[in-house]
Amino acid sequence: MQDEKQIIDGCCRKDRKAQKALYERYASVLLGVCIRYSGRRDEAEDILQDGLIKVYFNIKHFAGKGSFINWMKKIMVNTAITHYHRNLKHQYHQDIEDIHETDIKGTSLESAEFTREELANVIKELPGGYRLVFNLYAVEGFKHKEIAEMLEIDVNTSKSQYSRAKGLIRKKLGSLEKIAIKENEQE
Repeated sequence: MQDEKQIIDGCCRKDRKAQKALYERYASVLLGVCIRYSGRRDEAEDILQDGLIKVYFNIKHFAGKGSFINWMKKIMVNTAITHYHRNLKHQYHQDIEDIHETDIKGTSLESAEFTREELANVIKELPGGYRLVFNLYAVEGFKHKEIAEMLEIDVNTSKSQYSRAKGLIRKKLGSLEKIAIKENEQE
């Protein structure tokens, strides 16, 4: 098995074996990143393929500073954003002002336990714009100003979409909690 430096050097030389080794070693982790930003697995796989092509073409620019996997994750995130912009015109979307949040006050989820899969599914069900902003802010750690620049939206739109995403997540997790309570009562 090749180490990371050998894989990088081989990919710089356009060695097919090194490219295959890179894919086999990192594809599952990178697909996980892509899934966070897409609504469907097939869409995530498209983003992964586009992102890997960018990795292969730009690997010679990897300076060796910082983590190689984080460098590739950043490419996947940027590819997901590009994919979102490119496909935005094909997706049905609602204007953020047209969406009314349900009052979720009094919902206490601190004691509730959810699996990683349940949380991932709830995030995956968010509308595309909400999911993108939520992942960029909460998962990747970008600031709203950076998100606004990346997505070409207003900073307040980023903040609003993040806030509404959190509200929808709370609402959906609250529903899951109620279902779990009813199932426990029936046992």
